[in-house]
Amino acid sequence: MTNRQLIELLNGIGRSVAGDSGISAEVSRPAAGFGDFSTNLALQLAPRLGRPPRQLAEEIARRLSGEPELSQVQVAGPGFINLTLSDASLLKGLETATAKAAAGESETVVIETYNMNPFKDLHIGHAYNCVVADTLANLLEAAGRRVHRVSYHGDVGAHVGKSMWSLLKFIEGKPERLQEVDPKRRGQFMGKMYAEGAAAYRQDPAATAAIDKLAGLSFDPGADPLFQRVYQTCLNWSFDYIENTVARLGGVRAEKRYLESQANSVGVATVKRHLGRVFRQSEGAVVFDKQRSGLHTEVFISRDGRGLYAARDLGLIELKQRDFHPNKSLIVTGDEQRNYFKVVIKAAEAAMPELKGVTVNIPTGLVKLTSGKMSSRTGEVLNIEWLFDQLDQATRRQGAEPSEQTIVGALRYAMLKVRIGSDVVFDVNGSVSVEGNSGPYLQYAHARARSILSKAGPRAAARPPESLDKAERLLARKLSEFDEVLNQAAEEMMPHGVAAYLYELAQEFNRFYEKCRVIGDPRSPGRLWLVERYAETLRRGLAVLGIPSPDRL
Repeated sequence: MTNRQLIELLNGIGRSVAGDSGISAEVSRPAAGFGDFSTNLALQLAPRLGRPPRQLAEEIARRLSGEPELSQVQVAGPGFINLTLSDASLLKGLETATAKAAAGESETVVIETYNMNPFKDLHIGHAYNCVVADTLANLLEAAGRRVHRVSYHGDVGAHVGKSMWSLLKFIEGKPERLQEVDPKRRGQFMGKMYAEGAAAYRQDPAATAAIDKLAGLSFDPGADPLFQRVYQTCLNWSFDYIENTVARLGGVRAEKRYLESQANSVGVATVKRHLGRVFRQSEGAVVFDKQRSGLHTEVFISRDGRGLYAARDLGLIELKQRDFHPNKSLIVTGDEQRNYFKVVIKAAEAAMPELKGVTVNIPTGLVKLTSGKMSSRTGEVLNIEWLFDQLDQATRRQGAEPSEQTIVGALRYAMLKVRIGSDVVFDVNGSVSVEGNSGPYLQYAHARARSILSKAGPRAAARPPESLDKAERLLARKLSEFDEVLNQAAEEMMPHGVAAYLYELAQEFNRFYEKCRVIGDPRSPGRLWLVERYAETLRRGLAVLGIPSPDRL
């Protein structure tokens, strides 16, 4: 019996006791000594019926006592009911788990799984948002949603002007000089070019004017052949670097790439269509004002008629709606963009009321290291290559040979075990350890389970046990929670719940393995079956987190 089936059973009893009250039963997972499920249905219904909750709980318990899938029903406290499944029911649930969320089976979701800008290096904050968004896509897919992964990149505007100013200085009129750049270091080279341009923009008025002109030229690069050649070469470099980095982070490639240059014209047109009704002119610019947003006035079109970030984000909302018609469109960004996106989304919903509630911004916290937060606007970044190198070195210091699988496991789990919105304090040494709450620890736990099954040999007849002893039952009970954890994490869009569950599951398995002889025991067939279920549950959970589950480490 699953929690969903139990809720249906309790709702039926609730209707027979209280009629059509409109109250839906709630169930939770109590501590192991208090049954498999607990419900407060009597406490929910008592006020409506004017009856003591304990008395009502006892009546509900009597109605439940004949259910063949329940081995024990107990009333506790002021009116809680603790329910214990029969061993047969618990084991049946492990065989038939589907991990599909009923509410999500018909829902289409679009999510920007990465949105790093070209012409810049990639820092750890970019990696974090990419990992979070990619994992949310995995999670929603596992829970039954139809998910479309897209990416969005700024190929026009101020940051392009800053990089191009430095790049044009570097080539000195000879675009072939770009071939001098080591292909393995193109990302760092682009970061250096952007940093130099950003510094010049702040410090040199002449450079500021030149960079502004180049930023404008990025909207029409074909107007200058030299500019276009350098721009296109470095744009291609940037996308190669972005896609390679996403792959190294364990991410899935987006099915569609959107560019700011594409979204710009769509957004500007939408703003102009709703001028006067949603947007207004202010000193030559077009804005969505504070009175409407409730937060601040946001400029969508500049005085020179060029679309700004907000107009492009508005255009992107429209493009995604045209292409995918999603029920939800998710955008993962740093927390500093929270209010900006509140204003853009409110403007989009005012211009296109049919999109109300579709676009959702998910703000993340900071990734904190000893050097503090990474900055992109100034060009002073702690790039992702540095973190990959640190993880490699830390693994070697612990006497292990690093691999792409363990590095991505360490990085992703360290970021995902923290609730989205909270700051991540990244401990490089702790993240690669095979002891404690880390990705490599769970990868090792999976490999250990596969090793046990391998040692049992192909002739071992694993099969569901007919009954469960205490240690077996505790492991089976924990395994039975997986789909509930998965679906709750999908509903709340909080993958840290999956990470916490997998760590708890691995600890429960360790206790089981200490107490139960798996190979060479009369109960071996049932215990091997539980080990199979455990290994598969770890694999599924790690896959949701985007972490490989090797059979050997």
